[in-house]
Parts: sequence; C-alpha cells; structure tokens
Amino acid sequence: MRIAVGGIHIESCTFSPLRAGQEDFTLRRGDELLARYPFLIQYSVEPIPLVHARALPGGMVSRDVYESIKKEFLDQLTAAGKIDGVYLDIHGAMNVVAMDDAEGDFARGVRECIGDAPLISASMDLHGNVSAELVAAVDMFTAYRTAPHIDVEETRAKAFRLLVECLEKDTRPLRAWVPVPVILPGERTSTIAEPGRAFYQSIAEFDSVPGILDASFWVGYVWADEPRVAATAVVTGTDADAIKLAAETLANRYWNLREDFKFGVDADTAVACIERAVSASERLIVISDSGDNPTGGGAGDVPVMVETLLASALLAESGFKALYASMPGPSAIEACFEAGEGSEVTCQVGGELDPVHGYPITLSGTVKKLHTGDPDALRQAVLECGYVTVILTERRKPFHHIRDFTDLDLDLSDFKILSVKVGYLVPELQQAADLALLALTPGSVNQDIPALGHQRVRRPVYPIDTEFEWTPVATVFGTETR
Repeated sequence: MRIAVGGIHIESCTFSPLRAGQEDFTLRRGDELLARYPFLIQYSVEPIPLVHARALPGGMVSRDVYESIKKEFLDQLTAAGKIDGVYLDIHGAMNVVAMDDAEGDFARGVRECIGDAPLISASMDLHGNVSAELVAAVDMFTAYRTAPHIDVEETRAKAFRLLVECLEKDTRPLRAWVPVPVILPGERTSTIAEPGRAFYQSIAEFDSVPGILDASFWVGYVWADEPRVAATAVVTGTDADAIKLAAETLANRYWNLREDFKFGVDADTAVACIERAVSASERLIVISDSGDNPTGGGAGDVPVMVETLLASALLAESGFKALYASMPGPSAIEACFEAGEGSEVTCQVGGELDPVHGYPITLSGTVKKLHTGDPDALRQAVLECGYVTVILTERRKPFHHIRDFTDLDLDLSDFKILSVKVGYLVPELQQAADLALLALTPGSVNQDIPALGHQRVRRPVYPIDTEFEWTPVATVFGTETR
C-alpha cells in the first residue's frame, strides 16, 4: 500500500497588509518530512514523502509562491507513480492573492493528478474554512477538537489511520457537509471555556455511532474576507442517513449556542487591563494583546499596548515591573546589536510591517540581553525601558513557552505584568498566569468582528447580522461519480 504524504499549512489574514513569501515558509521533504509523522511506523505501508510547507500565520500568500509549492507537490505526486492514497496535512484558512478557497484549489489539483480511484484523507485545524469544493475532492476529514490545540498529533494520526483502514476494507466514505452562518473568533470559542468546552466534548458522542468514521466541527477563521468563511460541520462515514443526521445535529447545536460564546477571560481596553493588573492581589498577571496577535495572522508591530504600558502613571507609581513580548523591528534590533549589551539605546519600533494599524514609537533604555539563532525571531534584544522591559525581535515571533523567556535570561517572577501578543493563552502561559486578562486592542485580527468590514462573506451571518432564522441542511458528498 503506497500513500503519499504532504501539504501546505498557513492561516492567512486578508485584513493584514502582510504578504507571505517564500522566506516565510519552512519546507520539509524526504526523511525530514516523514519524521513529522512518527505514527507512520505503526503501519505496513510505503509512505511517499512529497513536500510540506508551513508558515507562521500572516497575510495572504503571494500567488507565485503558492503556485510554486503546489507545482512541486503535484510534480512529486506524478513522479511517485501508482499510489493508493494521499494524506494531506493542511490548515484550512490559507488565502492566496486573487484566489478564493486555496485549500479547495489545492485538493482539486491533487484529485485531478491522481484520478478517482485513490483515497484522500485530510487533517485540519478547527479554525479552517471548509468549502463544498474541498469536501468534494477529499474522501475523509478530521479536525482538532481543542483550542488551544493540544490534540494535533492525535488528529494527524487519526486521519492517517482512517485512510489506511478504508483502503484495507475497500471503503469509499461519504461526507455530510453543513456550513453554519456564524463567524466568531477563537478567543470566544476556545475549548477551555464554556460553551466551547462542552460543545466540543459533545462531538465524541458520534464516535461510536455505526456508519460514522469521524465527526468534525470547524469554528472557522473569521479574519478572512471570502465567501467560504463560516463555521462548518463535516461528518465522514458509510451511512448517509447517520452522517447527515450527525452533521445537522452538530450544526444546529452550535447555531443555538452562538450568542453564548464569550471571552474565556475578562476582556477590556488596554488601559483598564493595566489598571486592574496593578491593583490585583495576584502575583503574575498575563495580559493578551489580542488585536495584533501574530498567531492569528497579525503583523505584530502595532505598538498600542507597549505604548500604553510606558504611559501608565499608575504602573510607574506602583513600583511593579512589566514585561512585553514582543515587538518586531529590524532597525531597532540593528541599533541594539551595534550598541552591545549594557549600552543605552534609543530606537523606533512599530508600523513597519502594518502601517495601516501601526505607527512608530520611540523606545529608550538599556540593552540587557542580545540573543541570536532563534529560528523564528532570528536576532532578539531585551531592552529595559525603566519599569517596562520590551523584547525586540528581528522577525515576528509569538511567545508561547516559558523557555522563550528563559532563553533571554528573563525570570517571570521578576514581573507583575506580562503582556504578550496572543489571543487565548496556550497551556504553559495559562498555568503561569495567576490572573489572565484580554486586552481589546486594535490590529488586523481585532475582536470587533462586525467592525472588520467584511464585504464578501455570505450574508446573513452572525454576528454581523443578528436578526435572521436558519435551519441546517446537510449536503452529502460521495454518492455521485466524480
């Protein structure tokens, strides 16, 4: 049994002026690609590594870059000869310049390359947008059931297992697809808070239903303006009635909960979050600078939060210290490295990557640490600006892990406030925080969904529209001849 493996994985914000180029993608091929999937050794199959491209969330992908990656994938697939199946490791929220539904285009290209007989299985992020074209081209799906995503490996392994089992049993699955007219951000649909937790746990009730192989639900990716943007239920199986009922049940359940999804932590303005943090009895308060979150596709250099920290008289008078992570700024990094550790530096950051939402501010302080070799940030500098310490990076980098700080000789216990450019906190930061707050800051991935200015999504859609009725009706794919 010969199974080709690969894909392309990026989350693209169409409200961002960024463009994802070749330098933004990490490409894996050969043994390096196979090492990404340790579960492959469990099966008596011949995996055929093609290419997998992955990038940090950002702006739209340049058309030539996408076409180049797609061509390499399809060329390698053609060169592989006869194959039995394809495992696609994709995100679901890629946007390519002048193209809607990039994953649908990619999957259609794969299907046209291999013909009707081989099976295709896809694992996806639950923040993907799932079109009818994608569901028509792919035979089976499975998506993460956690956000923050702690079931990534489990999801990939399940997608591959389903593919192998269907090939062994000569099963060609059906898919029931229901797009739900709801577009909510991940910060309101996290599975660590209600009702997201209970909703995603409820999906498991379909795991043991005869005729169902997988039940998946995508909350979608809201910071893209294209027609496929929506929440989506897809249920894969062999019983058309069973998968249709399950998909419609999940879709209706989510629709009925739409007004109940709230932020998992208290959310307020940057000023209000800082004031609460200063007066809080808790030891470490972590404030998410959510509107410019690079893991949501933000540019990362909108300086509102760091500027507000520096301007806070209440924080200055409190005697507490704050740590901010991070601001990308190649020119600021150059100035810090030219000056050296221990030197005083004045530099500008902000608005270089996103001049639409950002603007330059001046930082003055002492260079406490210089660091090289980080695969995402490249060079980094720790600049102590009085009671606010700012981490500067050469390239955008999300700070999710404690080692991101310890690598820079920073001890979080030295600070009252840690502000990070993220949305919901990943488990490590969540555990480190004695209190977590979410700052409703501006940026291309801000939380005010109706104000983003969607022009091309299908209407009506909640929360842009609020007064309309909707009933789920599933479309079943797989019964027709391709």
